[in-house]
Amino acid sequence: MTFGERLTKAVEAYGPLCVGIDPHPSLLDAWGLSRTAEGLERFALTAVEAFGGKVAMVKPQAAFFEAYGSRGVAVLERVVAELRDSGTLVLVDAKRGDIGSTMAAYAEAYLGDGSPLAGDAVTLSPFLGFGSLQPALDTARATGRGVFVLALTSNPEGAEVQRSVAPDGRTVAQTIIDFATARNSGISPCGDVGLVVGATIGETDVDLAGFNGPILAPGFGAQGGSVADLKRLFGPDMRNVFPTSSRDVLKHGPDVSSLVRAVRSVQGSL
Repeated sequence: MTFGERLTKAVEAYGPLCVGIDPHPSLLDAWGLSRTAEGLERFALTAVEAFGGKVAMVKPQAAFFEAYGSRGVAVLERVVAELRDSGTLVLVDAKRGDIGSTMAAYAEAYLGDGSPLAGDAVTLSPFLGFGSLQPALDTARATGRGVFVLALTSNPEGAEVQRSVAPDGRTVAQTIIDFATARNSGISPCGDVGLVVGATIGETDVDLAGFNGPILAPGFGAQGGSVADLKRLFGPDMRNVFPTSSRDVLKHGPDVSSLVRAVRSVQGSL
């Protein structure tokens, strides 16, 4: 099946929540774990036990694993493998973006068959031009995986670029949305090119009406985004909107049952 088909089935089974695995140093401290590769591994695998088979999609944040070097990357590989074994979709939050052969190498690492870092999808940065993502888009299509492209992010600095106006009168964010919309044209039930649109971006004039793909909405929960914010941004029909909750759920660890209850609570609010 295509990524869009698998994602649609996952939502039917578990709802639209995407839970992040963010082994932030402060969370390791709160869980009573050391800021070492061993602490990282225990944290991450506890989260896998709690979330695997219970949510539509899990999003490990690659940077927190990479901070521990090769041992941390090995933990990320194990997280990807164990989540996929549980039947849970994995979105590797790596935000890669480059040009030419370098982008092709990133595509092979995070989207290629046989790569231990390849989940079901990866986040990408399009700010070297949407066309620079072509190797990743092609690899994702060939391997049945997906991508989530940054469009309008919640961080205040993002507006400097994303809300700036191109010569044709569109904002940069709208240009990215329009490219992604064209890429998904004619695909049913859902395209394999998703967007990242923050839940806390405030007012926006971007047009998502024709977009046939998943929308990842980080900023939900601990960062202040609410269900009301989601409905205001995306309208009452949020079939393809995936609110992301990370630290708001992870703060309930290290007890697995407490993490599961936290997930159930967030799912019930959507």
